[in-house]
Amino acid sequence: MDFYEVIKTRRTVRNYKADPIPEDVLRRVLDAARIAQSGSNRQPWHYIIIRDKERMKGIVPLCANQAFIAEAPIVVVACGMNLKTNRGGYMGDFGMLVDVTISFSQLTLAARVENLGTCWIGSFNNEGLKHYLGIPDDMQVVALTPLGYPARADAFFENATKKPLEEIVSYEKYK
Repeated sequence: MDFYEVIKTRRTVRNYKADPIPEDVLRRVLDAARIAQSGSNRQPWHYIIIRDKERMKGIVPLCANQAFIAEAPIVVVACGMNLKTNRGGYMGDFGMLVDVTISFSQLTLAARVENLGTCWIGSFNNEGLKHYLGIPDDMQVVALTPLGYPARADAFFENATKKPLEEIVSYEKYK
């Protein structure tokens, strides 16, 4: 699939088939996250792959009761290690959010190539998830996504509601 088609048609998916994801497909998606760029090549990410349905159900109340999360065959939890850098002079420990987000974006785009749906979950209880999943103190949850084949055949399409370039791009200085 052409790269531009991938980014045009990647969509949020909230309904999944129960069909298992083949190991080679999962490995390609995870490898896309692994090889992402990061500041000073620190790679401050760690991914937790959850397949157990009971564990998934336990995650739901920690994610604003978004029950569809547990419908997918896999839930991916992206964690980031706090960095002792101060990117831009203001990010402090949370500069790792940039790196983990780049990696997680590559994961969601690779999922689209494999015809897998994702939904970037940003509403969650960090401390609750850390306790539930045994995540160390120096790590933070950055995002989660269900991962699975969409239940709807028409799940992937171009979003016509995106802003035009003229609204989001300035040349030479901020307009």
